[in-house]
Parts: sequence; structure tokens; C-alpha cells
Amino acid sequence: MLDETDRAIISYLKYDGRMPYTRIANELGLTEGGIRRRVKKMTDEGVLQIVGIVEPHDIGLDEAGMIGVTVEGRPLDEVAEEIAKYSEVTYLFQAAGEFDLFVEVFCEDREHFVDFLNNTLQRIPGVRGTQSFLILKRYKLSYRWGDAPPMKNPEKHSALPLVQDK
Repeated sequence: MLDETDRAIISYLKYDGRMPYTRIANELGLTEGGIRRRVKKMTDEGVLQIVGIVEPHDIGLDEAGMIGVTVEGRPLDEVAEEIAKYSEVTYLFQAAGEFDLFVEVFCEDREHFVDFLNNTLQRIPGVRGTQSFLILKRYKLSYRWGDAPPMKNPEKHSALPLVQDK
């Protein structure tokens, strides 16, 4: 279980995963070694991942969409596990409502999207139907959950955003 110190460390790392541990330690009044040990423990336990996030367009993934999937005749978890194996799938979740699953996909172009939909997703045993929602314009993409604590000395950290997600 995370304590308040772990949560505070995560709050800083979610805005800059490469933030020096000394800077976090100074902000929280802890030692650099203490921060390092806590981050290692959280990453070893799978609680925290520090990854580089790239803009999909910059790596040639210009067509994105959400696909609602209706599952029938096969356990939902089995279908989800199979869908999750494909590199085009970036986000997959079970939902309440009209669709059993929602699949976010990023593809090179419209042709790639249609090929993935028709020749891959719809051919998975247990997929009864799909409905596609092409993403025409993205207004926000964030991997930051919650709010960061206020910084003691924000003027020293100009690389950090001073306006938080709402």
C-alpha cells in the first residue's frame, strides 16, 4: 500500500519522469537515497512505471480510433486477452453499456485501420460485432492521475508545469 510519501514522489515523477531524485528529496525534505529506494521498490513491485511517451503522429501513427466490441459465445476475458496481443491496441477495457469492450487503436493510416478492423479484430473468435469511432481531433491526452502537491519553490523548477490538469 502506498503511503503519503510514495504518493508525493509519484506526483513529481508523473510530470517529469527524469526529475532528479535530489530535487524531489529537497521538495519533500527527504534524502536522495530515500527517494531512490522508494522508487526502486515501487517499480520492482509494479506499482510505478517510468516510460517515455511519444506523440503517435511523430512515429507515423496518423489514424486513431475507439472500437466498441460486442462479445458472444466465448468468455470475455479470453477475447480481451487475444485483442490485447496486437501492437495497434493501446488501451483496452471492459465497459458497462452497449459494448462489452472498448479498444483504442493507433494505425499508420485509414487503410491500416480498416485492415486491422476487418482482417484482425472482427475475425477473433467471440467477437460478435464492432462499432468504430474515428478520432477526428484530440483535445487532451494525459497520463497524469490526480494532482501534484504544491511545490515549495516553483521558481526553481521552470521545467515543471505550474498549471495542473483540471
